[in-house]
Amino acid sequence: MGTEPTEAPLRVVTVTYSPGEALDGFLTSLAEATTRPIEVVLADNGSTDGAPERAAQRFPFARVLPTGGNVGYGAAANAGLADRRTGWALIANPDVRFEPGSVDELLAVAARWPRAATVGPAIRTGDGQLYPSARDLPSLSTGTGHALFGWAWPGNPWTARYRREREAPRERTAGWLSGSCFLVDLEAFHSVGGFDPGYFMYFEDVDLAARLGERGWLHVYAPSAVVEHEGGHATRRDPHRMQRVHHTSALRYLARRYPGRARAPLRGALRAGLGGRMLVSYVSARVGAGARPQRSADELPPASRRPWRRGADG
Repeated sequence: MGTEPTEAPLRVVTVTYSPGEALDGFLTSLAEATTRPIEVVLADNGSTDGAPERAAQRFPFARVLPTGGNVGYGAAANAGLADRRTGWALIANPDVRFEPGSVDELLAVAARWPRAATVGPAIRTGDGQLYPSARDLPSLSTGTGHALFGWAWPGNPWTARYRREREAPRERTAGWLSGSCFLVDLEAFHSVGGFDPGYFMYFEDVDLAARLGERGWLHVYAPSAVVEHEGGHATRRDPHRMQRVHHTSALRYLARRYPGRARAPLRGALRAGLGGRMLVSYVSARVGAGARPQRSADELPPASRRPWRRGADG
């Protein structure tokens, strides 16, 4: 379990792919999010904007780790953690902004849950909504209902059951936590081989959580720690490709949940259904965006609702 000395630098890994100005905001807010020394690995998937190199020059606690190309999110995160085997590490997207003290709060929550493999914060969207970042593992019924109806009817019972948005924000266990930002126990992480590099993007966090859960590890939602996540950068760059990747990853995850020759017809139905949804998402941005968040960040516990303080990046 994560029991490294408190004075040891906390490893932070963020995967970069021409992140632009967002990266400076990430690093500036991170420095205010913990009193611990930090070492940030910018696992770079072939950026062409020079942002990772400029950030490494400006922030002495950051360094660039070239991955050799656009190898995907999970493979790059694995590279950033390959040389650390014990203790806690933080994995976060470069467009995340941390509330002051939020990382220290994640570490405090982790100390209360000795079987926690991951601990994730409350994630606020740019328009003040509470992103449903602590969900149940998708079953066949909830996954199908969510995929079919979530985009048009966000409050449907399948989406509500899967995303647990009818519950008030509280510290609890979850089936999986959003990989956009979470603390991870490195002993647990490496015991299952880290992220599956077969997922280029999307569902690598769901798959990791499922494999860790099979070994008895827990995933803990900590809404007392808050970050803000803009999101959507990759989708805006190439929406059709990202929709294809998203649906391919969903099929990979579900197909592995239902193996064997007897379930081949089920896997065929999943392939056809997800393929059809992918084609619809090409012509409907609303379908591609999925279900909107159903709770406001104002519902977070009072200590988590401090006014957002942006750095010099605005």
